[in-house]
Amino acid sequence: MNDKFENWLKAKKMGAITDDALQQEDVVGFLDNMKGLLFPGYVEHVNILSDYIDEKIDAIRYFLHKLLRAVERITKKTLLCENMIDCFFSFIPEIDSYLQTDLQALFDGDPAAKTKSEIILTYPGLTAIFTYRIAHVLYKLEVPILPRALTEYAHSKTGIDIHPGAEIDSYFFIDHGTGIVIGETSIIGKHVKLYQGVTLGALSLREGQKLSGTKRHPTVKDNVTIYSGASVLGGETIIGENTTLGSNVFITTSVEPNMTVTILGEKKHKE
Repeated sequence: MNDKFENWLKAKKMGAITDDALQQEDVVGFLDNMKGLLFPGYVEHVNILSDYIDEKIDAIRYFLHKLLRAVERITKKTLLCENMIDCFFSFIPEIDSYLQTDLQALFDGDPAAKTKSEIILTYPGLTAIFTYRIAHVLYKLEVPILPRALTEYAHSKTGIDIHPGAEIDSYFFIDHGTGIVIGETSIIGKHVKLYQGVTLGALSLREGQKLSGTKRHPTVKDNVTIYSGASVLGGETIIGENTTLGSNVFITTSVEPNMTVTILGEKKHKE
């Protein structure tokens, strides 16, 4: 080994040790217990439902507390952990309500789905949406880092990248899903369908942090379908209600309601 590396190695070994990790097993434990609470019987066998639910609640509180303490260490900020946990639990009925609509949208929209159980157990789209719904609540509660850690874990498992800051309404449908990207300031209405490779992104990030807090990503209104490979970019871009965007279209300006847009740049009103 040369002197340059030896000096670097010596300095590295003398450096400070931090405990800044968000342990993946805690992330997994939190999400698995949330799935057990919201979909009893799909994570493990249930003997007595009331006891099982009580166990899940205790486990969720335990893992969320561990994760919030880790966030405190990373950010060097004190969080009102117990208050945040109580607030999170108050949102669980809302999370469940949204997920039931998402599950119904997946079942209604995919003729390959034989049962809702199949969707819960195997569909990456529901896994990504499930994780997003949980992370979005933590994002709204202004919990640092953890919401993104949850959605990035789902991203690693599904290939679907949904920022926890995105606003997504009910009956959200993702089919196949691989390669979907939904940016932080995206707004998505009810009964929206996205297929693999869709990007809801920003036009340019050259200004970096100067863009933080601005509307950088598109708005997609109710009853819109966006087919595979389409890119919809820009914070001022609005896709109107009942519109269909064809595969591989590149959209940087708003599209009025009730339109069909093709890769050839054709726009026509639906009949």
